[in-house]
Amino acid sequence: MASRGDFFGIAAVAPALTAGGPVAAGPGLAAPGTGTQSEAEQRSGHYVPPVKFGLGGVPLGNEFEVITDEEASKTLDAAWTAGVRYYDVSPWYGLGLAERRFGYFLHHKNRDEYILSSKVGKLLKASRQNDAKSNFPFSPSPNNVVFDYTADGVRRSVEDSLQRLGISNLDIVFVHDISSDNKLLPTPWQQQFEIALKGAFPALSRMKAQGIIKGWGIACPA
Repeated sequence: MASRGDFFGIAAVAPALTAGGPVAAGPGLAAPGTGTQSEAEQRSGHYVPPVKFGLGGVPLGNEFEVITDEEASKTLDAAWTAGVRYYDVSPWYGLGLAERRFGYFLHHKNRDEYILSSKVGKLLKASRQNDAKSNFPFSPSPNNVVFDYTADGVRRSVEDSLQRLGISNLDIVFVHDISSDNKLLPTPWQQQFEIALKGAFPALSRMKAQGIIKGWGIACPA
């Protein structure tokens, strides 16, 4: 299995591609780890996750209330026991807290037995003068958020996520919250989208073309 260093070593030398290869919605037909394409993938040419449902990381990032590490672990254990094999996190969820909690649980599992996704577009920077409580009042995070949809920002974001997770690779990466309803963006969303169009999207396409990730997409509120 590739190391986190290998993950970005390949991406850095990959040839430039136009944005493409997003995640297609809908259940797959193959089990995680089989390495086979489902019929849906063969028809669409896009990665179709071989799962029908998953567990999102927002609540375990203390979005709504304080969740202890023990409660988070029990939640993840119950989900695994119930057969959940798709887990979705983000640096944004608890400003790093959700990724650490999911990673602590999942790094004990066989990596081929589950699908994992995270998100890019927000870098976390620890600071004593942080404003974390303004976004996540229930999270103990010391991090400020810096929006960055550039190619370098994407690579840094994924590397940071892997370090917080303690896991070697992601299956899916979503470009996060690049939409008109995101009032925290430093400039109008159209300008941020242009940055992503030239930076994040091609960078993720290079990762997919090299087999570093299986798919990518955009995650925004409906």
